[in-house]
Amino acid sequence: MNVVRETNRWHGVSAMALLAAGVGVFTESPVTLLVGVVGVAFAAYARTATPPSTDFELTRTVAESALGPGDETTVEVTVENVGETTAPDLRIVDGVPDGLRVTAGSPRIGTALRPGKRATFSYTLEAVRGDHVFGPAQAIARDFSGAVEREFELEDETTITCTPRLQSTADDVPLREQTIRHVGQVTTREGGTGVEFFATRDYRPGDPLSRIDWKRKARTGELTTVEFREERTATVVLLVDVREQAYLTAATEDPSAVEHSIRAAGDVFSALLDNGDRVGIAALGPEEAWLAPGTGETHRAEARNLLSHAAAFAQRPPDEMFYSTVKLRWLRRRLPSDAQVVYLSPLCDRFAPEVARRLDAMGHPVTVISPNPTTDETMGQRLARAERTQRITSLRAGGVRVVDWNPDDPLGVTLAKMNRRWAR
Repeated sequence: MNVVRETNRWHGVSAMALLAAGVGVFTESPVTLLVGVVGVAFAAYARTATPPSTDFELTRTVAESALGPGDETTVEVTVENVGETTAPDLRIVDGVPDGLRVTAGSPRIGTALRPGKRATFSYTLEAVRGDHVFGPAQAIARDFSGAVEREFELEDETTITCTPRLQSTADDVPLREQTIRHVGQVTTREGGTGVEFFATRDYRPGDPLSRIDWKRKARTGELTTVEFREERTATVVLLVDVREQAYLTAATEDPSAVEHSIRAAGDVFSALLDNGDRVGIAALGPEEAWLAPGTGETHRAEARNLLSHAAAFAQRPPDEMFYSTVKLRWLRRRLPSDAQVVYLSPLCDRFAPEVARRLDAMGHPVTVISPNPTTDETMGQRLARAERTQRITSLRAGGVRVVDWNPDDPLGVTLAKMNRRWAR
């Protein structure tokens, strides 16, 4: 962009100056005549003004370009006049990426620059998940008279990358009992090896001596074997609701419910992976995103990359249409037969709980973690909150576990409370 325009700063000055000069002549007032002559001179100068130069270079330096969500970094911008004329009035606004919040300083400057001189300004940004590309800085330069200005852009390609760390705050994610036959953290209703007492049965030849109930043998003379509640590995798919209806916020500047769901997905993913479970990720939205269940540090890195950079997990609501039947069919083809689902959704529309019911009916046990984006400040907001509460109640009545999560609280604390409630 390179636009030259008049500012109209001196609009009407010529007429006023000529009027003053005429009045000065008519009244024989030297002062009035002088004012008119000076005004005419300024107006004539403004009419001969030439557009300012665009000979400037911009350099942008980011203190730390690889960040985690919530981290802050300082951006320093330097502008140099590489031309041969002085810029008496130069104004610059840096191209801060959409979605990043300025927490200190200002991304703009107004200054004058002689040839070869530089001006520097800095500001601090708070990082949010994703890749953030700076736009060109918008610049306006005016001549000495201020009658003509030129608007142009100064570019310096700069990117900030914000990647979730996938560090868990949850010690025990509430999973259902659909498991595979590998030792893990999910307790079952079957007896075998483990640490929690399950039952006793008659002794069978070949039972380990360590599992014989010797106290009962001494008391009654009967040989019995102690069984413990088995702990097995689970296969889990984290399904994140990224439909347009899920991009809700409690306040304009707050992160959306989708952002909270993605943060919770990273938390739960890390916890399950640390416990030895096989974990995958899927997006419920117009864009496809899929990571098959797996284990290991390479798998953790793949999940971090998916949550950070996949188009399905964008910070803005999708523009594409969402076809529920097509998407559920797509998801069903990919879900392993033994997989259970942790569904992350604010549950703020009628279709959201229907997803949980359908998956549960397909044989995939569902646990819902629902970040609450509702408030009660207005009548409409109170109605939305009441409708969401009713959806949660309906799901629970149908046997689906629902964690109603306030994003202001640590997810691990909320999960621990729900685990204690479900253990009663």
